[in-house]
Amino acid sequence: MIQRMLFQCTHGKESPERAILPFVAAIVAATAGIESTVVCTTDAVWLGTKGGADGVVSKGLTPLVELMAEFLSNGGKIWLCAACTNPRGITEADVAAGVTIVGAGTIIEAIATGAVPVAFA
Repeated sequence: MIQRMLFQCTHGKESPERAILPFVAAIVAATAGIESTVVCTTDAVWLGTKGGADGVVSKGLTPLVELMAEFLSNGGKIWLCAACTNPRGITEADVAAGVTIVGAGTIIEAIATGAVPVAFA
């Protein structure tokens, strides 16, 4: 059985549905007892900043702010790619509670030690 999953999120406010869906899937995994992490890359890193998920809504889906809170309360982790935050000027001081900036080594190590990567394009 899968014990750990990484859900990649690459979209931000410009594409609300694509920003929300990785979190929906990650919540399902987390509530099933699978250690789950959403890895935000490219413009999705803005979602992990203070207020960055505000207003991210898509018809028929739960607002992203609510999903992120539910995900974190179920033991989920939200990682922001350091290579993506650096050029955008995002620092640890900018990130929301429960969100962490991580380097590529952390992501690669998670995959190398058995985390199943799931990409949402």
